[in-house]
Amino acid sequence: MINGLRRRNFRVKDLDVSGTLTGVGLNGPGKTWYVDASKTSGISGNGTTWDEAVITIAEGIALASRLDTIYIAAKDITDTTGDPSSYEENLTIGATQDGLALIGVSRGRTQGGLPQLKDGATTTQHILRIRAPGCLIMNLGFNGAGNTGGGILLDDDYSTKSAFGTSIIGCHFKNCKGTTATNAATGGAINWTSAGNAWQVLISGCRFYKNVGDIVLPGTSNTVPQDVVIEDCIFSGPAASVDCNIYLSGSGINGLHINNCQFQQLPAIGSGTNARYMIAPTGTVGMMSNCTFGCLTGTTGTTITFKVSGTGANIPVTFMLSRCYGTSGVASESAEISVA
Repeated sequence: MINGLRRRNFRVKDLDVSGTLTGVGLNGPGKTWYVDASKTSGISGNGTTWDEAVITIAEGIALASRLDTIYIAAKDITDTTGDPSSYEENLTIGATQDGLALIGVSRGRTQGGLPQLKDGATTTQHILRIRAPGCLIMNLGFNGAGNTGGGILLDDDYSTKSAFGTSIIGCHFKNCKGTTATNAATGGAINWTSAGNAWQVLISGCRFYKNVGDIVLPGTSNTVPQDVVIEDCIFSGPAASVDCNIYLSGSGINGLHINNCQFQQLPAIGSGTNARYMIAPTGTVGMMSNCTFGCLTGTTGTTITFKVSGTGANIPVTFMLSRCYGTSGVASESAEISVA
C-alpha cells in the first residue's frame, strides 16, 4: 500500500516518487492546484505550484474547474497531544466541478499521516459537501469532534446537483456524528441525504474510528442508490463509541457489495438506538463477503445473528453473506456468525 492506496485501485507505476498520481485520468485535461497552510510565507499565492500554494482548501476549490486536481499538504503538527493540526473549514464541491479530485499528500493512512479537516466555522454543517459527479476524495482525514454535521455529505438532489460516481479512497474518519450523539440515523462519517440518490459510489481502503455512524443513508425519498462498493475498510470501535457502523434507511441500497472489511466490537454506545454492525431495510440487495467481526459480547458460547431481526445485523433475505467470520469475546473460544 502506498499513500493509503490499495493495489486493486491503482498500480505502483501510477505514482511518481512523491506519491503523486499519474496516468489514471488525473493531470489530464484539467489543471493542478496546490494547498499548503504551513508554507513559509503564510500568504496565499496563485495556487499553481507548491511555492505558490494557497493556504486554505476553500481557496483551492474556488480556483478549480471540472476535471482539476487539488493536492493538499498536511499542516505542520505543533503539539504532541495526539491530534494533528487541522484545516478548519466547511467545504463544498460545486455542481459544475465534476471530476474534481481532492488528494492529500500523505505519509500513510493514520490520522497523523494525513492532512486533516476538522469542524469548520459552521459546526452544524458537514465538513465536505459533494455536489458534482465523478469526484475523487483521497488521502484525507476528517475529524468531527466539535461538529454535529458529520464528515462527508453526498449532496445529490437528482436535479441541480449530483454526487454519483464519487470515490472516497484511503481516508481516515474520526469522531463524526449527526444531530444526536448516540443515534447513527442522524449522521456520521460518510452520509447520503434523506433523498438518497448518489449512485455508483466507491468507498475503499478507509479507516473509521469512534464515529457514532460510519456510513449513513438516512432515506431514499427520491431514488434508491445503486451499485455501491465498500471494500478494504476498518470500521469503528470501541463499542462504547459507536451506535451502528453501516446504517441504511428508506429502501436501502440496490447492488451493495461489502468486501474484505473488518468490524470491531458490536456497537454499544450508551443510550444508543441501533447497537448493530449494520441496519439494512427491505429493498437492500447485494452481498457481504470476506469480512471479519469481533462479534460476541463476552458471553461464552453466545453467537450473534445476521438476519431481518438479527442481534448483530438487521438485513433482509435479499442481502447475502459469504465467507464472513466472527470470534467470541473469550480468547479461548471462537464461533462462526449465525446467518439463519
